[in-house]
Amino acid sequence: MKTILEKSRYLAVIGVISLLIAAVAAFAWGTLKTINAALLVIQSAGRDAGITIELIEVVDSFLIATAILIFAASLYELFIGELDLPDWMLAHNLYDLKGKLSSMIVLVMSVKFLEKLLELKDAQALLQTGIATALVSAMLIAFGYFGKKD
Repeated sequence: MKTILEKSRYLAVIGVISLLIAAVAAFAWGTLKTINAALLVIQSAGRDAGITIELIEVVDSFLIATAILIFAASLYELFIGELDLPDWMLAHNLYDLKGKLSSMIVLVMSVKFLEKLLELKDAQALLQTGIATALVSAMLIAFGYFGKKD
């Protein structure tokens, strides 16, 4: 039984491979969005108001892709073996991994709120979205700050 449990850590390879596939797909999607944004800039000579939103979506795509890559590398490091990567890119325990996820969620929510702000159609809905984003962000930041292990 001990051997089976010790070898079961290699099941994390399934998650690592799946996350790597998702990261590649997200980077490819970000690249396509970049091409579309560049074409929009060229075709409109920079006058289209939608350019800013397109560029924010490009950044958002690459942030998500990077986060997925970080999770894949961290899962590998946690369960399989050491990697030669920058320290900021790896989580050294599950708590660190949750912290990185929380930080990324706050960043993505902020980018999404900024997109809504630029598309301003309904001020009341924008206010509700802003309050909800701020509350969730505050809770995630508090989780990261107060839940730190010394």
